[in-house]
Amino acid sequence: MPGNILLLQGPMGPFFKRLSRDLEGQGDTTVYKINFNAGDWLFYRGKRSVNFRGTQEQWPDFLAKKIGAWHIDTVYLFGDTRSYHQLAREIAARFSVKVGVFEEGYLRPHYVTLEEGGVNKRSSLSQDPDFYHNLTVPQEPQPQPVPVSYAYCCAAWYATWYYIAGWLGRYHFRHYNHHRPFNTIDEAYLWLRAGFRKHYYRLRQRGILGKLTTEHSGKFYLSPLQVHCDGQIRTCGNVASAAAFIRRVIRSFVRNAPPDTLLVLKHHPLCRGYSDYTRLIQKLTRRYGCEHRVFYVHDLHLPTLLEHAIGTIVINSTVGLSSLLHNTPVITLGHAVYDMQGLTFQGKLYDFWKAPGKVDQNLFRKFRNHLLMTNQINGNFYNRPASKTSETGMNVQRLVMERSGYSVYKDTVTKAPAVWADIICHPEESALQIANDSAVSSHQPSYADGQAAAVEAPGDMLAESTQG
Repeated sequence: MPGNILLLQGPMGPFFKRLSRDLEGQGDTTVYKINFNAGDWLFYRGKRSVNFRGTQEQWPDFLAKKIGAWHIDTVYLFGDTRSYHQLAREIAARFSVKVGVFEEGYLRPHYVTLEEGGVNKRSSLSQDPDFYHNLTVPQEPQPQPVPVSYAYCCAAWYATWYYIAGWLGRYHFRHYNHHRPFNTIDEAYLWLRAGFRKHYYRLRQRGILGKLTTEHSGKFYLSPLQVHCDGQIRTCGNVASAAAFIRRVIRSFVRNAPPDTLLVLKHHPLCRGYSDYTRLIQKLTRRYGCEHRVFYVHDLHLPTLLEHAIGTIVINSTVGLSSLLHNTPVITLGHAVYDMQGLTFQGKLYDFWKAPGKVDQNLFRKFRNHLLMTNQINGNFYNRPASKTSETGMNVQRLVMERSGYSVYKDTVTKAPAVWADIICHPEESALQIANDSAVSSHQPSYADGQAAAVEAPGDMLAESTQG
């Protein structure tokens, strides 16, 4: 897909710099970059990159001028719930510029997501089961992905330098408004605390997995918690925060689940340093008299838990897809791309506890294959697999070249030549989505907001922060 491409904010680290080399390596492609803080600048500086140092109110005009001056055809960004990116999507629509949204993979591990227009609530994926039932699935099996580890150490290393640079350059970008607390000292402390908690809970909770997979196998519900600052909770969920989700699930479990069952709440591994819901859960279990029925766990093996669970309760986490892979029923309390009849429970939470239903595995296979064909790319933002053909370690053709595939316009089945990322853009749908997005609050909770939330849940200091 030759043309002029604009990169906005990407994952912390050099991924967008590597991506620019891959894109320009295809020929007839020029890549530009806008940096918003010194952390962005650290990992992407030099030729055809500029720094935006204005206020958020000045951002739409600034972006519009750059799109016009540079004749931009496509914008790439990471995280479509960030305030700068929400405005960018609206400006891009006015110029009929396509927006490619990177996000962690719908299918994990080993994949990242690249979807036109948006992900999750803003995804153009159909949620009509008939759409997938009517697809002609290729007879040959999908190739196995190249294994890519998450590389926690790489991500931590990039984050450390990103925050250090951001702090050192804070006066140069004095108007920058980050989507989460942006204090280097606080972040360093939280990462150190995360390392301590990882080892602490590993020792304290050893033996629990064995009990859950033997004497309690098939007798517990699993509720994986999402990242404390997940913007998808704010924009795609029907609960205000992870803490509110915990309250709702425990209350419903006590009132409606069979008395011989357990509830396992699993902490998100990326939240070890930022939040700990121990006090909140203890308070709730004492209130409802269910201390012996609720387990709060941290680093237990997730696939093993899914294999032995009765059902899985999520907001819109991609763990739901992993649960479907293990044939374990799922209910979502928010908007998820896989939330449809046949894949997830469509009733109320209080009914799910007693009759979670079954997973239509034929529908799931077709849905999963469709994801692999359209918006899942084998790779990782922080730890690139060895590759002799690309800087990112990914298949560059999945990023820039047209291929044959399906249109994924809502609830239609159309065999059509695919454009960029196999998705056909429909302007009328984009306009409707922009109108819906305008209702989303632009308030960015601060560190002080998290402190206020800790009054009720002291161990959950940053539970109300927004996505990183």
